[in-house]
Amino acid sequence: MSVKSMDDLFLHLLKDMYHAEKQVLKALPKMAKNSESSELKDAFETHLKETEGQVERLEKVFDLLGKRAQGKPCAAMEGLVEEGKEAMDEIEDAEVLDAALLAGAQAVEHYEISRYGTLIAWAKQIGLKEAVSLLEQNLNEEKNADKILNQIALSSVNKVAA
Repeated sequence: MSVKSMDDLFLHLLKDMYHAEKQVLKALPKMAKNSESSELKDAFETHLKETEGQVERLEKVFDLLGKRAQGKPCAAMEGLVEEGKEAMDEIEDAEVLDAALLAGAQAVEHYEISRYGTLIAWAKQIGLKEAVSLLEQNLNEEKNADKILNQIALSSVNKVAA
């Protein structure tokens, strides 16, 4: 895809995030399955449902642009997901694995928070008011997921792993 304008750049990042969220949809069930902590497992399962809604909202943004919802490979998310797979393959202690999965999930949330913030700023600049609202919903869910993961890390998972 040739990027010649802010509209093109917005679409480029939108495709990136669409692919990223689709990868998260595949990773979360595996993360939940491999979690020892019931609290962490529940957080992953809850965020899976939220991510399904986020994908739907991204599809609505594509519709607003008159474009087909289509992802482009997101190398950053692919790397984060791969790190999670490696943790599941290499870490034998269940409690330590929980800490690693939680840390990896927070890295994913921070990436998504950054990207949604950028998409919102760009949508405002190019006058996509309806897209701003949809993207803000996704951003708020990502921030909330990060907050929940942080609470779980501090209250239980990291302590148990230590």
